[in-house]
Amino acid sequence: MSTIAEIFGRPLSAINVGAAMFAEDIKAQGAAVTHLDWTPPGGGRPDVVAALATLARPDLAERIEAANAVAVERIVTSQPVLVGFGRALDVVPGMTKKTILHAGPPIAFERMAGAMKGAVTGALVFEGLAKDLDEAYELAASGEIDFSPCHEHNAVGSMAGVTSASMFMHIVENRPYGNYAYTNLSEQLAKILRMGANDSTVIDRLNWMRDVFGPILRDAMVSAREIDLRMMLAQALHMGDEAHNRNNAGTTLLIQALAPHILDSGFSTKDKQDVFNFVASSDYFSGPTWMACSKAAMDSAHDIEYSTVVTTMCRNGVDFGIRVSGLGQGTWLTGPAQVVEGPLFPGFTVADRGLDIGDSAITETYGIGGFAMACAPAIVPLVGGTVSEAIEYSRTMADITTTTTNPALTIPILGFRGTATGIDVRKVEETGILPVINTAIAHKEAGIGMIGAGLTHPPIEAFHAATLALAEKYQ
Repeated sequence: MSTIAEIFGRPLSAINVGAAMFAEDIKAQGAAVTHLDWTPPGGGRPDVVAALATLARPDLAERIEAANAVAVERIVTSQPVLVGFGRALDVVPGMTKKTILHAGPPIAFERMAGAMKGAVTGALVFEGLAKDLDEAYELAASGEIDFSPCHEHNAVGSMAGVTSASMFMHIVENRPYGNYAYTNLSEQLAKILRMGANDSTVIDRLNWMRDVFGPILRDAMVSAREIDLRMMLAQALHMGDEAHNRNNAGTTLLIQALAPHILDSGFSTKDKQDVFNFVASSDYFSGPTWMACSKAAMDSAHDIEYSTVVTTMCRNGVDFGIRVSGLGQGTWLTGPAQVVEGPLFPGFTVADRGLDIGDSAITETYGIGGFAMACAPAIVPLVGGTVSEAIEYSRTMADITTTTTNPALTIPILGFRGTATGIDVRKVEETGILPVINTAIAHKEAGIGMIGAGLTHPPIEAFHAATLALAEKYQ
């Protein structure tokens, strides 16, 4: 019998590379198959492949590796410290009475998603710049309001991210590097401004936060002086949080640290009770805190020549934007905002979903949130998937980050390995693996609010744009 005939006489065992459907067809015919999940670098785009080849040139690759080592060293040695609370107008750089900050990369009012338009108009009513939502809409479209990304003001904002002059902000100092980061306070409930809701109950809550909640926290921090957020975050991860959407432990730790100073403040007993009841109404109180913590760390790694480390991931409900250290703070690389897949609240369908929105992906950029889901198996019912998948996400993200993990933020179930830190544009392109983000889902229309939560990924187009820009700059 010939050699070829012998081969056809044996049981078939195939290796499939690339599209999984071919492996499934072979299995359906009863043959053994090993599937290799592989995609060509740069998605197979010739221009991106050529750009990756430029970045792999030995002299340039050496400079990139050295720059990335500096960037990640700054990230993991950052020590974000909560040092106070204050009004945005008083503490946020560039803030004015007619400035509205928003999540994601730059966007004009006309292009904003429904949730963001709802938040903008609600904020204008809250600030007294418009008497009702109709007048607020006209004002927002008039050109008289200065819209600007939170990220361009050393700030971050959850979901729509809308921040106006009178809102109280966290003030976080990054001790080794001297930079500051800011974010507003959690509104707690699902029907809230940051989710696009804007009725009278939302405005009343914002008024109370401005007049009572913010001032009490401000005075408490004058007494407390500072809270080491990195140490607290590390403890929260060990207690079952991933610090983006699950914050049960972090909120408990944060209010525990603040409570004695709140009690010692000069406010009425009722005001203090209202603050504690408000914090108890949802575990999200510390969510914005970890966003500001992450922002402070990531900003320290900006503007390092030759670095391919991603320092920003954010979305405005229309565009997803990233910034890369070596390309500078002012360069945005964008692609279309993606759908978030996950469980929805009763009464809502997939047709109600807005696209991915918010600055909260700064947590994943830092290495927590979706990157640390192995710490938080209890998050699975909220965002979907399985515990095994949650653990695998934390493992897989190490394939697209630098070789350094964060020794200060560890994952017990992975043998106390540090969280994957420092997303490298080149590794995303080479592996085809996109960062995982767990996040809330806002309704696509203004005025409704949160309708669910789930998982999503950035668009590969943003990384293609970054790769091309890096190669052009350093060729």
